[in-house]
Amino acid sequence: MSAAFGLIVGLGNPGPKYEQTRHNAGFWFVDEVARRYRLDFAVDSRSQGLTARMDWEGEKIHLLKPMRYMNLSGGAVSAVAGFYKIQPSRILVAHDELDFEPGVVKLKVGGGHGGHNGLRDIVARLGSADFARIRLGIGHPGNRDEVVGYVLDRPSRHEGGLLREAVDRAADQLPQILAGKLEAAMNVLHGLS
Repeated sequence: MSAAFGLIVGLGNPGPKYEQTRHNAGFWFVDEVARRYRLDFAVDSRSQGLTARMDWEGEKIHLLKPMRYMNLSGGAVSAVAGFYKIQPSRILVAHDELDFEPGVVKLKVGGGHGGHNGLRDIVARLGSADFARIRLGIGHPGNRDEVVGYVLDRPSRHEGGLLREAVDRAADQLPQILAGKLEAAMNVLHGLS
């Protein structure tokens, strides 16, 4: 059986300054996948990103961390997807989600960008919003004017722990997701969230 997804993308901003910030929750997810499957990221000049490759039941699945800023993520995604001929419906994007409290994780297929600049650029560059998303809750500062500073700040120790638990739960469901058992993965993730 072929994998439901050929490309797993984590969204974040490059560099040590942003490493522990809320906006990098997507990077945390792909880093956890790489840790579990003993994968090493390497610089990919084609995509201006860090990529790794995992074998899953005889198939190659690509992991990507775009190394341009969040609002330019789509270039790296479209470069890798184009080179390996991966359709948008076979792309899984992990990202931070303001609409959910820390610790909440949800799986979604398709939909709009919800104001998320990384998703907005991916939709624009792919010409499609048909990709799946792992939405990792980071909470909302309560005021729209404070969002930029909030996402680029570190979560509190308590919130950071909840976010790490959500990343772990999402990574636990990766075999189900890759097998195309999205509803089963959603039931587990949404039931826990």
